[in-house]
Amino acid sequence: MKKYWFVLSTLLLLGGFLACQRANTSSGQSSEATEVYKQLAAKRVELPNGWSLTPPGRSLNLDDLPLTIALSRSRTLMAITNNGQSTQRITLINPATEQVLDTTTVAKAYVGLAFSDDEQRLYASGGNDNKILVYALDNRKLRALDPIPLGKPWPVKISPVGLCLDDARNRLYVVTKEDSALYVVDTKARRVLHRLSLGAAGYTCTLSPDKNELYASVWGGSRVAVINVNTGDAAPTQVATIPTNKNPNDLLLTRDGKYLFVANGNDNTVGLIDVANRRVVETLTASLFPDAPVGTTPNGLALSDDEQTLYIANADNNCLAVFDVTTKGQSRSTGYIPTGWYPTAVKVVGNRLFVTNGKGFTSKANPKGPNPNRSRVPQQIGPNPQANAGQPQYIAGLFKGTLSIIDVPDAGKPEPEVLAAYSRLVYANTPYTKRKETEAEGEAGNPIPRRVGAPSPIKYVFYIIKENRTYDQILGDMKEGNGDAALCLFPEKVTPNQHALAREFVLLDNFYVDAEVSADGHNWSSAAYANDYVEKNWVTSYGGRGGTYDYEGQKEIAHPRDGFLWDHCLRANIPFRTYGWFADDEKPNINAVAGRLCPTFKGYDLSYMDVKREEAWEADFDRLVATNNVPRLSTIRFGNDHTSGARLGAPTPDAAIADNDLAVGRFVEHLSKSAIWNQSVVFILEDDAQNGPDHVDAHRSIAFVAGGLVKRKFVDHTMYSTSGMLRTIELILGLKPMSQYDAAATPMWRCFTNKPNATPFVAREAGIDLNQKNVAVNRNSRRSAEFDFSRPDVINDLVFSEVVWQTVRGERSVMPAPRRGAFVKLAERGDDDDDDD
Repeated sequence: MKKYWFVLSTLLLLGGFLACQRANTSSGQSSEATEVYKQLAAKRVELPNGWSLTPPGRSLNLDDLPLTIALSRSRTLMAITNNGQSTQRITLINPATEQVLDTTTVAKAYVGLAFSDDEQRLYASGGNDNKILVYALDNRKLRALDPIPLGKPWPVKISPVGLCLDDARNRLYVVTKEDSALYVVDTKARRVLHRLSLGAAGYTCTLSPDKNELYASVWGGSRVAVINVNTGDAAPTQVATIPTNKNPNDLLLTRDGKYLFVANGNDNTVGLIDVANRRVVETLTASLFPDAPVGTTPNGLALSDDEQTLYIANADNNCLAVFDVTTKGQSRSTGYIPTGWYPTAVKVVGNRLFVTNGKGFTSKANPKGPNPNRSRVPQQIGPNPQANAGQPQYIAGLFKGTLSIIDVPDAGKPEPEVLAAYSRLVYANTPYTKRKETEAEGEAGNPIPRRVGAPSPIKYVFYIIKENRTYDQILGDMKEGNGDAALCLFPEKVTPNQHALAREFVLLDNFYVDAEVSADGHNWSSAAYANDYVEKNWVTSYGGRGGTYDYEGQKEIAHPRDGFLWDHCLRANIPFRTYGWFADDEKPNINAVAGRLCPTFKGYDLSYMDVKREEAWEADFDRLVATNNVPRLSTIRFGNDHTSGARLGAPTPDAAIADNDLAVGRFVEHLSKSAIWNQSVVFILEDDAQNGPDHVDAHRSIAFVAGGLVKRKFVDHTMYSTSGMLRTIELILGLKPMSQYDAAATPMWRCFTNKPNATPFVAREAGIDLNQKNVAVNRNSRRSAEFDFSRPDVINDLVFSEVVWQTVRGERSVMPAPRRGAFVKLAERGDDDDDDD
C-alpha cells in the first residue's frame, strides 16, 4: 500500500494563502502565521544551487556535518556527533536551556551515538579507528574512558556506524559499513562477543521494547534485517529480512514495538513496517510533489510525544516533512517546515523540534582558500563574519553545521496556521516543480527546446569534465567579468585557450558547481545528484580519516537510484560514448558504459598528458565521422588541471594546467573544423571548485560553451549551475531530468542563437613549456612525494591546495584577505513564486 499526498501542494499553497489573508480580519494564530511568513521570507538566503533557506526558530553553531542527535532516557541530555572533514567533535547539550554543556574533540567519529539508561555513559562510533568511544558523564561533562576496540584501525575495513544498547545484559550492538556486519560487544568485559554478517553496508540499528529483537537498516542492501539477539551466550541469528526502497538509513520504532519507520535516503520515501508481519504496509512520499525524481533524501525521523506526528528530515529539500500517523496505514501529509541546509537528524523534546543542519545556514566566499597557514582550527560560520577572518577556508570544511530549535506548541505539532505558513515558505524556497520536469525556461526559436522531446537543431553534444578550479583561479584576470585578479593563479599566459573560449564565445562569470569536492562532484556532474552515502562518506577520506574513493561508479550504494547520465541515455536509446570518464584503466566502472567507451583513451593518470588524450579522441572521432557513427553524446575527461603539486619530476602546476588548457583548445578547434560543427555543442565544466580561492563563493567555477549555434563575444551574468548545464544537455537530447536539481535548474539557453556561425576556433599554443618539471627540493616537494595521485583527491586536499598555491606563488606566499560576503539575502517573493509555473 502506498500513500501519496495527492494534491497537497495545491491545497497547502491555497491554504497558506488564505490563512495569511484571514489575518486581516481575525486575530491570534492567523496573525502570528502571517508575521512568521513575512519575517522569514525577508531573511531568505539563496544558495549557489538556486534553492533558498528560511530557517525558523533559534540556533546553536556546530562543526561541519552533524549527523546524529542522541537523547538520554530522561530527555535532560542531548548529544550530537559532528562527522565532517575538519575537526570532529561530540557536543553535549541541555535541551531545556538550549545551552552547550560540554564539547570534546575526537580523532574519528561517525553516526553512532547512544546514552546508557542510567545516563552515566555515552557511547559513540569511532569511525575508521574501528573502536567504540566511551565517555563518563561527570556533572554533565564528558570524560573519556578507554575505548572498546572492534579490531585494528584502518586500513582494516570495519568502520562502525549506528549502535544501540541493552544495559540490562551489558550488550552494545554495532552495525558496520566496510565489513557489513553486526558486532555484539560486552560493555562490562569490553570485548567483542560475536560478529554477524549483514551482507551489505549497515547504517543503524534499534532494539525491540523487550530487547529480544534487533532491527538493522542495511544501507547498501535495500532491506531491514531482523535479528534474534535473545540467544544467551550464543551468536545472534538473522530471522527475517524486510525489503525496503533504496538506501535505508534512519530507523524509528514506536514505543509498543509494533511499527518501524525506515527512511529511504535514495528514494524520496519513508516505509512503515508492520513488525509482526515482517512487511512494509505503507510508504510515505516525503517529497514536495508526487512521483518526483530523486533529490529529497529522507535521512532522519522523529515522532511527537503522543506518536501521532512524524517528522522526516529531507536533506536535499532543506525541510521537514510532517505526517499525521495517528492511524497506521492511513497516514496523511500535513505540511512542511523549512530548515537549514541539508538537515540530517531531528528529535522532539516536548514542544520543541531539534534539527541538525549538516551545512548550516549559508554558503560562503572562499578568498582564503586554499589555506596558506595550514591551520586546523575549526571555523564558526555565524552572524559575525569578522570573527572568521583569520580562520581556514577549505570548501570541504567551510560549511559549518547548526542546530535549529523550533517551537511546536500544539502537543508537539506546529499550529495549523503556522504550519501552512511554513509550508508556503518551503515551496517558495524550492525551484523544482512538476511542471518543470517537462517544460523549462527559454524562448521561442532558441536551439535549446523548452519542452522535453521537442526537436533541437543541435544533434551532437560533447561534454568535457575537468578538475577542481574556481572562476577567479583561472579567469579572475578577465576584466569583462566579475573576477579578482589578485586570486588568479593561472592567468591567460597559462590558460590562453580557456580565455579565448570565454572571449570568443560566452563568458560565464556566475556559474556554480553543485559539489564540494571530486567525490560528490563526479556524481553531481553525471547525475545532478549525490546520494546520502556519497554526501556522508567523502568527508571521512578527505579529512584524512581513512576510507576509499568509491564515487565514480565503483560501489552501487553510491549510485543514484535511477543511475547516471549514461543510464538515462541507454533507456532512451540515445547513442553515447565515453572517453576516460567512469572508465578507469580503460574498463567500465558501471554497466551502462560497457562497450561504449574508447579503448585508446587513457583514464585518470596525472603522468599522462591531456594533449595525448586529445589526440586519441581526434583519431576516434575522425573514424566515427567517416562512418557516420558519431554518437549523440560524448563524455570526455581531461583531468590534468588537478596537477601533481610540487612532486619532484612531475609537471609543474603551470605545465599541468597549460597541458589541460591546450587539450581543450585543440579539441574545440578540431571539432570546429569538422562537418558536424554547426550541429554540435561543447560543454566544459569542473567537477568541483575545491582547490582554489574565489571572492564570490566557494562553489563559483569556470564553465564554457562553444559550438556553431553558440553566441559569439557574449557575456552572460545569469546564475547557472552544474545541474543547469546537465538540464541543457537533456533538453537537447530529449531526456527527462535525472533529479529534482536538474529539473529545477535554469537551462543555458541565453548562450545560444538560431543563427549558425561556422567560423572555426583556433587553438592557442601554450605560453609556457609543457615539459617543465618540478625540480626544487623543499617542504612542498617532500609533502608531494607522500601524496597518492592515483585517483582524484585521495590525498588531504587542504594540504595539497596549499602546496599548489605556494608552488606557483612562492613558498612564503599568503592568500589575500576576504573581500565580501557570499550569501544572497532576497526580498520576499510575490505569491506567483509559489505557483507551479
